[in-house]
Amino acid sequence: MLDIVQFTLGPVGTNTYLIADTTTGDAAVIDPAWDGAKLARAAADRDYRIRQIWLTHAHFDHLGGTAELAQVVQPSLAVALHSGDLPLWEARGGSELFGFRIDPGPRPSVMLDKETQVKVGSIGFDIRHAPGHTPGHVVFYSSEMKVAFCGDVIFAGSIGRTDLPGGSYNQLIQSIQTQILTMPDDTRLLSGHGPETTVGEERRSNPFLTDLDF
Repeated sequence: MLDIVQFTLGPVGTNTYLIADTTTGDAAVIDPAWDGAKLARAAADRDYRIRQIWLTHAHFDHLGGTAELAQVVQPSLAVALHSGDLPLWEARGGSELFGFRIDPGPRPSVMLDKETQVKVGSIGFDIRHAPGHTPGHVVFYSSEMKVAFCGDVIFAGSIGRTDLPGGSYNQLIQSIQTQILTMPDDTRLLSGHGPETTVGEERRSNPFLTDLDF
């Protein structure tokens, strides 16, 4: 069984997800936005062992807690990121553009463009490359669990911004068409900001998608 624990952290209210295979106790943290020690305590309280950090993309508000989390759990904790976002990671997630200077934590060692799937315990997640918000943005999708962690690609009633360096509106819309709307309608979408939604709900009512052909 997959356990999902959601936190809203950091200066812009980013959703972070602690996920675990309850059978094995193995866990991963998706987008540790801030307060890494808090995430480590939450895992320890549930007897979960954090094995990896998965980043949907490398903006500072999605990795600001990585360094602290790794320091508490294991300094060499594996971090997974698409290589298309390595330049952004190296620029500290663009934090200095917003008046921050963060430590991005351990250098990513799992390149998601070279992997087709990542696992937490025995539960596999397909990696769907979805550029547009950033060049290396990915979505973590489990058809078995009917859930997708979609970062800043799509939100309840909205879509990710494309006005930051590396963004592209046309790419983002194409990513939504090919990587989000191809999932079954009952797939839960757990985004980087705001409440969860479903593929079907966004297909029907998202104002940014009403003119798309799908």
